[in-house]
Amino acid sequence: MVRQALAHRRWELALDPHRTYGIKPNLVLARPSHSGATTDPSVVEGIITFLKDHGCHKIKIMESSWLGDSTTRAFRICGYEVLAQRYQVELIDLKKDRTVTAEQGGLQLEICRSALDVDCLINVPVLKAHCQTRLTCALKNLKGCIPDREKRRYHSLGLHRPIAALNKALPQHLVVVDGIIGDLTFEEGGTPVHMHRVIVGTDPVAVDSYCASLLGLGPEDVPYITMAAELGVGNTYCEVEELNEGRQSLFAPSQTADALKLHFTEAEACSACVGSLMHALYRLKEQGKRPPNSIFIGQGFKGKEGRGLGIGNCARGFTSSVPGCPPTARAIIDALESAIENR
Repeated sequence: MVRQALAHRRWELALDPHRTYGIKPNLVLARPSHSGATTDPSVVEGIITFLKDHGCHKIKIMESSWLGDSTTRAFRICGYEVLAQRYQVELIDLKKDRTVTAEQGGLQLEICRSALDVDCLINVPVLKAHCQTRLTCALKNLKGCIPDREKRRYHSLGLHRPIAALNKALPQHLVVVDGIIGDLTFEEGGTPVHMHRVIVGTDPVAVDSYCASLLGLGPEDVPYITMAAELGVGNTYCEVEELNEGRQSLFAPSQTADALKLHFTEAEACSACVGSLMHALYRLKEQGKRPPNSIFIGQGFKGKEGRGLGIGNCARGFTSSVPGCPPTARAIIDALESAIENR
């Protein structure tokens, strides 16, 4: 499927054996692709073989998993260690990379040097819903090219503006969206949806606009898309050419995430922390248990005190809290169940 899409638009005409190619999958955490959370290694394999068939052998796979997870473990669990060995390509853990500071969109941005140093950056996101931004695809996937301290800061800045600025500072040359299996509820996976499609384009704004439409969203529903367009990253208008028959829309994003978010107050929370809480709340929902009313999460609660349950180290000032950066879903479940018993 990938090779067919690449060959159809004759991407090989722009290929140069002297150039270095960086492939950036979405390995946000150490879960295999059938969970709906991470890029299927077969998609990246298709890109690698396409490049090698056209004489391009300088290939690197690079990623930085989210806060609290190990990229090295994700490479192993998600099948990328085996893939790298099979095709003799380099794996780069961007958590260990040096950084460069760039100014864009009125922001100072730290970017991993290896991502900037390649001649051609190929972005390979998964088409997924996101509990904070509604969509995660091409534009947001570049967040894996920044150090962990920047990931925390992006959340304190509201995510959308820095994501848009990052895409202006770090150009991507090709987007290959893994729409084979995604998750239309959580970015962590767990409720996978089989979509059986691959989307290829050179404009990440257009790609994200199209992918948003597949989930029943418009560019205006995902602010970083329109912000990136305003910065000149790309255009929200896109022309689509389907190589075989498919459905225009997928399933609408699950309303489960929106319903669960009503149970807590968020202020500048990191995705990993929110993801753990969402999974904990989902497990309580499965058991028919109603969570406590006062749950707080995010960097915005640092140094603040109050009555209720704080989730993560940033919200430790509440009457009870779950430590961790991020805390595990299991620890949160235990705290929620304790709060339910004591109310």
